[in-house]
Amino acid sequence: MAAVVTGCVAHEQQEQKIETRSAVERTAGFAIVATAVAVLAVLVATAVYVQGQNKDKYSLISPGGIAFSDFRGYEDWSVVSSARTDEVLKVIVANPAMIKAYKAGVPGNGQPFPDGSMIVKLQWKPKKSTEAQFAVDVPDVFSQAFVMEMDSKRFPVSKTGGWGYAVFNYDPATKKFSPDAKSPSDCGNTCHTAVKGKDYIFHPYETR
Repeated sequence: MAAVVTGCVAHEQQEQKIETRSAVERTAGFAIVATAVAVLAVLVATAVYVQGQNKDKYSLISPGGIAFSDFRGYEDWSVVSSARTDEVLKVIVANPAMIKAYKAGVPGNGQPFPDGSMIVKLQWKPKKSTEAQFAVDVPDVFSQAFVMEMDSKRFPVSKTGGWGYAVFNYDPATKKFSPDAKSPSDCGNTCHTAVKGKDYIFHPYETR
């Protein structure tokens, strides 16, 4: 009889151990799932935030009808040239289609830039470097993106050579862009007519 009782007790203890182990495993499983869900939520939120930032910027359209989204990715385009005035430091970049045309000899070979060519003049207010061992101006506050795109179907070839112009101002306080209300007349075609013989482009592709 004692042996039977002992066997029953041992059996119950074994079942309790199995139930305890199962509970621990379930708890661990829930913890892993909860962690995975939390990580996924953070990743999704980050992606949505980044997309939101890009949407804010690339949803802008100039008064002349040029969409900032046409120039998506300009941040990584190749440098064409640079320029400097007393008030502004400028870096000029172009999209791959325009860089390819530059390297083929346009506009020096008498050929125009093809449709789809895009160029952006990025502008900063300069400041004196406090770190360099010599006098040098460096970018300080970013202020503006002046954009041009070649589309002979949208822009009158007889008037602008097929180029469209726009200006998007940047506010460092809010870190937001906005279309310049004066961009249709802000030294767009009016200024660039002076270099009509160079397909309305001031800056050549500089040697490097």
